[in-house]
Amino acid sequence: MRNVAKTTTLENKFPLLAVENNCILSKDADITACFEVRLPELFTVASAEYEAIHSAWHKAIKTLPDFTVIHKQDWYIKESYAPDLAIEDQSFYQSPINAISTSDRS
Repeated sequence: MRNVAKTTTLENKFPLLAVENNCILSKDADITACFEVRLPELFTVASAEYEAIHSAWHKAIKTLPDFTVIHKQDWYIKESYAPDLAIEDQSFYQSPINAISTSDRS
């Protein structure tokens, strides 16, 4: 038996047609709009601010048309904390006893 498979190029199989004006156009006429939203750092907002952010997200998502797909991606960065022990007048939250580095949490 001979191999009679047809050859093709990657461009023929790749589903994207173009990227223009922060939108991705597919060969099936799908349009993807890309946005970057910067949210506050974890545990840095009060409950009223959190409710306002949640309400804004809910209102924005509710206005989208049917068959809309949303992809939200969160990024977490691991950092270490080194307190400045030379400072004498520190509050409870700045105290080295309460400073826990993220490497200790792992």
